[in-house]
This record gives sequence, C-alpha cells and structure tokens, in this order.
Amino acid sequence: MKAAPEAPPSSPKAGPDRGVPDKRPEPASDSIIDTTKMSAGQRAALELAESSRDSRELSGFAASLFDGSPDFRAIFPFPMQDPAAKAEGDAFLEKLGAFLRDKTDPDAIDREGEIPDEVIGGLATLGAFGIKIPKELGGLGLSQTNYSRAAMLLGGHCGNLTALLSAHQSIGIPQPLIAFGTDEQKKKYLPRCASGDISAFALTETEVGSDPARMKTSAKLSEDGSHWVLDGEKLWCTNGLKAKHLIVMARTPLPDKPNAITAFIVETSWPGVEIVTRCHFMGLKALYNGVIRFSGVKIPRENVVAGEGKGLKVALTTLNTGRLTLPAACVGLIDRCLEIALDWSRNREQWGQAIGKHEAIAGKLADLAADAFATEAMVRYTSALVDVDKHADIRLEAAMAKLWGTEAGWRAADSTMQIKGGRGYETADSLRARGDKPDPIERLLRDSRINTIFEGSTEIMHLFIAREALDPHLRRGAAALDSRKATGDRLNAAVKAGLFYAKWYPVRWLPASSHLPHDLDSGLAKGMRDVAKLSRKLARTLFHSMAKNGPKLERRQLLLGRLVDIGSELLAMSAAAAYAHALGDERSIQTARFVCRRGKQRIEALFTEASKAPDSDAYRLAKKLLGKD
Repeated sequence: MKAAPEAPPSSPKAGPDRGVPDKRPEPASDSIIDTTKMSAGQRAALELAESSRDSRELSGFAASLFDGSPDFRAIFPFPMQDPAAKAEGDAFLEKLGAFLRDKTDPDAIDREGEIPDEVIGGLATLGAFGIKIPKELGGLGLSQTNYSRAAMLLGGHCGNLTALLSAHQSIGIPQPLIAFGTDEQKKKYLPRCASGDISAFALTETEVGSDPARMKTSAKLSEDGSHWVLDGEKLWCTNGLKAKHLIVMARTPLPDKPNAITAFIVETSWPGVEIVTRCHFMGLKALYNGVIRFSGVKIPRENVVAGEGKGLKVALTTLNTGRLTLPAACVGLIDRCLEIALDWSRNREQWGQAIGKHEAIAGKLADLAADAFATEAMVRYTSALVDVDKHADIRLEAAMAKLWGTEAGWRAADSTMQIKGGRGYETADSLRARGDKPDPIERLLRDSRINTIFEGSTEIMHLFIAREALDPHLRRGAAALDSRKATGDRLNAAVKAGLFYAKWYPVRWLPASSHLPHDLDSGLAKGMRDVAKLSRKLARTLFHSMAKNGPKLERRQLLLGRLVDIGSELLAMSAAAAYAHALGDERSIQTARFVCRRGKQRIEALFTEASKAPDSDAYRLAKKLLGKD
C-alpha cells in the first residue's frame, strides 16, 4: 500500500524489453511496434514504456489462460509453503501480531494523523523494516510468502502501518537494491534500512503519472564525471516526510534515447533536498506523503542503480513483486470485514431472526468469504513462484492478483458497511463514546479506497495486462502490418503467421482439460473444466478482436478491460480450486466451489458485455460532453 506510480501502459500493439543486468536478456534494438503514424508525444511515451518491458516470452499459468491452453500442471499441486520457511514466518508473525495488538492503536493513528515514534521504533526492533533483506545484511531474510503473510496481518489491522512498511520495503530502497544493486550499494544501505532507516520512492510528478516520458526532473553528469546534479520536484512520495533514503527517477537523455530515465539513491540529508509540503488524503491519515524538491543535489556516480538509462526498468521490475503487497493486505482487510460482518449477522435480529439468515445478507457473507479465499490463493501462488526463483516472470500473475484483489477489497469494505448500516457509517470513536462496539468499518473503507489506484489503477492494470496477454500474437503477426518493413518481409511474416494460426485456431474449439488430479473434488473438477472451456473462448475472442480491430484495438479499452477481467476471474477460480485441494478441509472446498460457480457466471456476463455493450455510444456521448465533435 503505497503511492507508487501507475505502471506505464504499453499499447496493446507494441513490443518487448526489460531485465536485470547479467541475469536477463538485453533489450532488443528495435520494437515490434510501428510508431510512424503516431504523434511525437504518443511515440515518445510508447517507446519509453516498450523499452522497459520484459523481453522474455510469457510462459506461466496466467499466460496459458489467455492462450486458451491452461496448463493445470503449473498450479496442481498447489505450491504450499516449505515447513521450515513457514516456521520462520510463524515466529516473526507471532511477535508482530502481539506488538500490533498490544502496542498500537489504529483509531488513534487515524485520528491524530501520526504514527508514534515508539511504534516505529518497536517495529524496527522486531525487524519489520527488513523482512526480506538478507540476514548477512541485517535483515530477517524471510521469504516472499512470509512477507506476503506479514502484509495480510497488517492489512486487517491498520492501513497506515501497512503503507509505512510496504512503501519502505516494496518500492523504497530494499527491493530495488536486492534486485539491481551492486554489492557496495547493498552493504552500504540495506543494513540501514533493516535497522529502521525509512526509505521511499520518487517518480510521480504533477504532469507524470502513467506517462513518464513527460518527466521534468533531470540529472546531469558533472564535467569531471564524478557526480550527477539533480533538479526537479516529485509529488506523492510516500514515506518522504520520514525517509532518510530515496530512490529517485530522473531524466538523463542519451544520444539514442532522449527520454532515458535513470534511478538514483538519494539521501535526504544532502544539501538541496527539501520537503515542500505534506499531502493529506481521504484515508490513510498518517501517510507520510509529500512533495519533495531537488535543487542542485549532488549525487555520487556510484549511487546510480542498475546503470544509466535503466531507471524505468528498475521501477517496473520492482513493481512486479511490490504489487503483491496490495492484494496481500487486502486479504487481511477482507478477513477483518468478514469477521465483523459474521459477528453482526449472527447477533443482530430483525423480523424474527438473525440477519445472516436473510438471503440478501447471506449472499454478501458468501462473497466476502469467497473473495478472501481466492485473493489469498492468488497471492500465495504468486509468492511461491518468487520463493522458487527470485527472477521468476510473475508480471501477469502479480498484476492480475493486484487487479482482482484490490477490487475485491473495496467491495468487501463497501458490503460490510452496508451490512452494518448506520453503525458501519459511524466512526469507531463515536461508537465507542456511546457504548457500542467500535468496529472501524468507516476507517477501513476510507483507507481501502486507494488500493485500486496505488501501484497502477484498475484502468492502467487493464491496459498493462492486455498488452502482456497479446504479446504472443504481436510477436507472430505485428511484422505483417509494420509499414517500416519491406513489402517482401511483411508478406513473409503474414505467411508464417497464417500457417501458425491455421493450426492454432481450430484447437481452440476442441474440448480439453487434462492434467487435473485424479482425486480432485467433483465440484472443483467441474470448475476446472469450465476454466478450460472459458479459456479457449477467451483466446478465440482475443484473436477475433485483433482480426476485427487491427491496430485500432488499442483504443478499445473497455473491450480489453472486460477480456482482462475474464482472464483474472479464471486465475482466481484456478488458484482457489488448487489451494482448496491442497488444504483438503470441507470449508475450503465448499468456498472454492462457490468461487468457481460465481466466476463462471461473472465470465459469461462479461462475454455478453464484450459483444453487446454500447461502448461506441458511450464514447460519442463523452466527446459531446467534452465539447468535441
């Protein structure tokens, strides 16, 4: 939970590139996107985003869902946490839980807009600022799964504390240096971060959200080449008011890349670093978020992260893993909402019976339980991929978990307020003052609203996921439409693509759902057969959409959003079924069955909307409202 930048949305007709130095492929020299018909601004934004993409071909389970060939071997058996790693996590979570319960007051933090120094100090003593930092560098050295479990615990307790710890570790100094830092950078800064020196991330500017090509903050190399000089201003820098160290993104034009961006480590004690103002928000009242100005700040050359011009790679790679914190926190949020809603629904009587026995309320309770279970399954699955391989390609799984989980979190807070009625809308302090149970639904709702905006809004996530989902098709067919290529090359590309799809397309009509466990619950097995069938329909619909719209598909953002939502629902169904099968208890299996049945219904509705929604009418009305013909 942090005010990170929105992920730049690569157009769904673009090409590859991104990687960790010496561990991932180097960027291709040319993009597969044809930018010749774009304006200068569109071209700059797209080429910058494309140059920072991961160049690896998609190969995970989420990718197979969009391809219409779900490989259930990738998710069955579900990757349960290693017992030794779980024991390590349990020991830390027990201490963290006790500290949160006994030493923190989330309502007071919300009321006063401040996190007490003794709370920050106590968290530092526990090691909560260095959960994933290696032990040899002063951290706890815990796994990604244990980090996600900590976020779950925090998310159900206090959004402000979740944001403090998450912004510091997921996008502040620790994660970028763990992934990209030199040995010297790690040795210098990670022990400080683990001990409680707070860090932050600075990319967003007044005119820069999802379009970093418009960045104004710049850094110039000194004449003697010993340092960089940084000038500019950053907006919404979470933890910025408390941070001792920052990751700052700045424009550093290169001869072949005029919009190149570089990531720098900046210490806030250096001359020229100024906190201009603190920002205040609807929720997260104790978020230490502000505007930071840099005036002639001298940065040692050794404080460049990953290399000159690699800043956006650092940001996007960091976000791939960092995004998992948001749905993980939403698991805790939804669990807390479910706990409050169940207690109220059991004990509140209306019309002669507990309100939970009324179908209107029972349906909301089932949705809460299903959303909590499915979100946790997606988070645990994706976290396990990272635990196995620190450089695992989780861009789709993480983005889909973020998209689905944060939307589910917002629905949960809203539904719980509806269930509790006036008592949900009333503040915890007011409830407490008149002797009622001070359930903090009002605070949870305010704090959770930002989750569908943080680290890539729902709309940006739709575009990001759509671009990645379409990448295999673009690799095969984009060259045929590229006006920069010779006619012969385009014809050759068209023939190759035609031959491929002559085999690929018919298979997407054939029934198949193999590689499911023989002892899988019958209801879950049916759900997975539905996943396979709907996945094939999704693949066909994506193909039809590309054939029908061509390069204009990038403008069909509502259509793309629905197709991405279908893929995300399929991932939620699959993860829930696999997790329930691994757990084996009746409640988990029953919950996963409901996730699958509800998911199928949602997907069928989305397919109907994809073909019949009045999107063109909506666009024409919007143009009229905007005063354009």
